[in-house]
Amino acid sequence: MAFLFWLVPESKTPDMSLTMAQGMRRLGMPVAAAMGVLLGLLLIGLVALSWLLNRDVMRDAIAAQIRAVTGLELVAGGMIDVSVFPGSYVSFHQVNLSSGASDANAPALVVDTLTANLRLLPLLMKRFEISDVMMLRPHIKVARDAAGGSNWTPFIATLARNLKPGGTPLSFSEIRIQDGILNYRDEAADRTETVSDIDLSLAWPSISRSFAATGQFDWHGERIDGSISVSDFLAALSGERSGLKARLTGPPIKLAFDGAVANKTSLVMEGVVTADSPSLRNALRWMGQAPPGSGGFGRFALKARASVVGSSIALTNVNLDIDGNTAEGVMTYTNNGRQALQATLAAGALDFTPYVGTIRLLASGARDWNRQLFDLGAWSATDLDMRLSAAKVTVGSSVLGRTALGANLRNGALALSIGEAQMYGGIVKGSLGIAQAAANVEVKAQVQFSDVDLQQTASDLLGVNKLSGRGNLNVALEATGSSPFGLATSLDGTANLIGRDGAISGFNVEQLLKRLERRPLSGGGNFRSGSTPFTTLTMALKFSDGIATAQDIRLDGPTARLTLTGTTSIPAREYDFKGVASLTTAAAPGFELPFVVQGPWDDPLIFPDPESLIRRSPGAAPLLDAVKDRKTRDAVRSVLERITGQKQSAPAEPEAAPAAAPETTAPPVATEAPAATDAAPKAE
Repeated sequence: MAFLFWLVPESKTPDMSLTMAQGMRRLGMPVAAAMGVLLGLLLIGLVALSWLLNRDVMRDAIAAQIRAVTGLELVAGGMIDVSVFPGSYVSFHQVNLSSGASDANAPALVVDTLTANLRLLPLLMKRFEISDVMMLRPHIKVARDAAGGSNWTPFIATLARNLKPGGTPLSFSEIRIQDGILNYRDEAADRTETVSDIDLSLAWPSISRSFAATGQFDWHGERIDGSISVSDFLAALSGERSGLKARLTGPPIKLAFDGAVANKTSLVMEGVVTADSPSLRNALRWMGQAPPGSGGFGRFALKARASVVGSSIALTNVNLDIDGNTAEGVMTYTNNGRQALQATLAAGALDFTPYVGTIRLLASGARDWNRQLFDLGAWSATDLDMRLSAAKVTVGSSVLGRTALGANLRNGALALSIGEAQMYGGIVKGSLGIAQAAANVEVKAQVQFSDVDLQQTASDLLGVNKLSGRGNLNVALEATGSSPFGLATSLDGTANLIGRDGAISGFNVEQLLKRLERRPLSGGGNFRSGSTPFTTLTMALKFSDGIATAQDIRLDGPTARLTLTGTTSIPAREYDFKGVASLTTAAAPGFELPFVVQGPWDDPLIFPDPESLIRRSPGAAPLLDAVKDRKTRDAVRSVLERITGQKQSAPAEPEAAPAAAPETTAPPVATEAPAATDAAPKAE
């Protein structure tokens, strides 16, 4: 610079009226060449300056500024790089940043490379002022104690103090984090979380009062875009009320909050929260929560007014959409060491099929109970108290009208109550309790079906499609087992049914009885068709260890009456009944026919008692009585031998026995089998 002043005449030096360019022209140098010389001299000066700077002084000055702004002590264990041109910065390697001696062994922040970019003009005057900071591969440790404090509390206190009027001016306004890792430890909840591959930019409020952070990070294997902005950073740090906007966007879920935050004694947030996920089940897994069951919890959307106080979240004006089910109401979520959800929701139409469709009571083919073990492990982590009302509810093939439901889940025990539901064309009320006991599940049910469609009820509850009409059904059952089959084998309780104006399909009792009355040994023809109407049907069953005993089963119809006794096996799904059918018409009073019902529920065998048919036959009844006597039986065999000319397989008695045969056997043979008696004289 002194060389440039030497080019100017002494008389003109005081007022500096001669420019540098004029001085260069006096030397015969073009302006472009002169500027090149100046830039070269400047470059040489900057390079020389970087070598002449005292690195210890620079390190101490930058560490002092970081300590003044953040309250963190900087300790550099590696080399220090200094550059003035083309960039003005200082890079520290192997840096520890801690809040003091208390965490010297576990610093809050460890950085591979911390680069402080410096302002150039102050640097030329050997003043070191940081413009921004970039941290490469930082390892951030956040530890929250049981009292709610953390190892970053001194940093927050220092930053709040500096932001106040009269505080230490903030010398830099931005921190950038590249390829960072955050380890969070909550001592109270005994929980640890890790966030990796953090690329983040934090804008400090050196000029304005706001704070903003934007960037990306990896959490639980997903890449998340995030942003947060605070309208009054000083108020937020001091625990006062401040505006807050936050966004998280990733493949599992999108979350947004727009409202206000305060943290005087505990965290308080108020505002509008929205959430959207293509699969709530996957989102819960991503957040470390076990989703209940194995079905449903797909598409999910939520918008509500949120109020957060500590670990409690109250949602009002809730608009909830899950699996196509839309509901409105209020919800409350708390997490005081145990998660709890309370909700009161109202909906137009709900479809519960995705949630109960995976609870398969029957195995493939609907011929046997499912033997897959129950898994209620997800129930034990959450408490639930829900009130739900809907104009229409669909559960599989069942459609309910206006329904009011209550669900209470506590300590893994679920209690469902149906205040009133329009179901199967009638009204259903009752309760269902499911609790886990060791490796088994305890189930208790008390349900009242009033004026319901019996065909729908029997089909959905028992898989039986042969009953129609309307009636009332009261059920009180309990069972214990590790699978649906186990529940079936231990079923205890009672069931009472009173039906009216219906029919049992699969056979026509009136037609069968009339045919058998005329021709008892005709077999009845094809009686497994048609139906048997009834005006009243009464059933009373008692269950014990999976066996249902018929205490009273009666069917009264316009032309026939049925009564049944016996048992049915719930595990085997089979009947073993004996009954009596009788005609009630004036044309055939007193005609009764015993019959048997055996076989599977969906296709039982129904056949008349053969002995009673033989007894009703005019010709066969005497024969049946006669053949019970051994002498008569042998006489009949002798006659048959003489008629056919073939000896029967049984050994013959002494010759005196056949002499008595014509007297004892001729009448029944002639009555029962006319064709045989016609042939007998010819043989004689």
